[in-house]
Parts: sequence; C-alpha cells; structure tokens
Amino acid sequence: MRINPEEHAAIASAIAAAEARTSGEIFCVLARQASSYRDVSLVWAAAVAFILPLAFIPLGFEARWFPGFAITWEAAHLAARDVMIGRTIGVYAVVQAAIFIMAYLFLRIPPVTRLVTPASIRRDRTRQAAMHQFLAHGLHVTRARTGVLIFAALSDRQVEIIADEGIYSRVDPDVWADAVAALTAGLKAGRPAEGFERAIALAGGVLAEHFPPRASNPNEVINRLVEI
Repeated sequence: MRINPEEHAAIASAIAAAEARTSGEIFCVLARQASSYRDVSLVWAAAVAFILPLAFIPLGFEARWFPGFAITWEAAHLAARDVMIGRTIGVYAVVQAAIFIMAYLFLRIPPVTRLVTPASIRRDRTRQAAMHQFLAHGLHVTRARTGVLIFAALSDRQVEIIADEGIYSRVDPDVWADAVAALTAGLKAGRPAEGFERAIALAGGVLAEHFPPRASNPNEVINRLVEI
C-alpha cells in the first residue's frame, strides 16, 4: 500500500490548510511496520521447541527411531545401553533444534507474526515507534510545544496520535478519537491518503479550537507525509 506523488501533494495541502487555522504543527508518518517482532517469534519458537518434543517421551522416544542412529547387534549390552542413551539425548537435541528452526520460519510469515503477537505488545511498539518519529522530526521543539504527529503502522494495523506538552496539558487525549477512527477507516478501505486527509482535518479542528494562529505564525515543521 503505497501513496503516489499526487496523494502526497494532497496530504501536504491538507496539512497547510489545517495549520492556517492554528498555531499547531501537524506531521504525518506512514510506516510499513512498527517493529519486526523477532523477539516475539523467538519466544514462541523456543516454547514450541521445548514443549512439542515432550510428546514423544511417553511413546518411548529412542534414537533408533531415526535411520542411522541405531546400535548394531555386535555391541555389548551395557556398552550399547550407555551409547544408546547418549545418542538418544543427542537426537532429542537435534529434533528440538529442527523444530525451533521450522517454527521460527513459520512464525516470521507476516500474517502469522501478527496473529501470535499480543495486541498489547503491538500497541506498545507502535507508540514507541511513533514517539521515535516525533522526536526525530523535531516536533518536540516547536516554539509553543504544539506539535502533533499522526502515525500509522500498516502491518500492525495501529494508528497513534502524539501531541506535544503544550497541547497535552490542555486537550483531553480522547478528543483525537475521531481522527484515529478516520485514518483507521481509510487504511482498512485501502485508501490511506484519504484517511490521512480526514484525520488531518479533524486534528486541525481540535487545534484551531484550542490554539488559534498567532500574529506571527511561521511554519516550523515541513508539511508532508513520510513513508518508512
């Protein structure tokens, strides 16, 4: 889901129109994902590799289940038992490693990764990614601390709006709900540009109500959408 140059221009125009009515600054970011979630996949793969082979034990798991690991009949009984135990442990470890690798590769399939990642983790990672972008683009250093970031993570299906201290102290965070809903609806419909334009208009309305334009109202943050 990409945004073409014409849509980028329309979003920039929407930001300019919204900022004409307020001293606030609006910036937009569209990310493919908030996090790779490799750590989540690793945890799940390790759990599967630990638990699944345990099911073989009640069935009498032995190394001879696998071709090439059986003891030949010439070996003495006691020596064969010791060797068989060692080989069984070794084979069990190999089975665990194989299951871990297969589970990890399966869990790295994007829809599967999203399915096994708890929603709370996806929300937290999205907020962390949004905060990183907020700071990276200097929205925290506007003159009146009135920067607003509208952030969407596609694969996570998460939308986040971050307002700087000057806004946060005066505006209830719940007022951004309509803007979040508008952007979310646009993303679900496959029309992210339209979603951003509606979210920008709604966010601009909130800012205009609480932060009217100053006599000197310079554009402190470039009007644009960044795709990462």
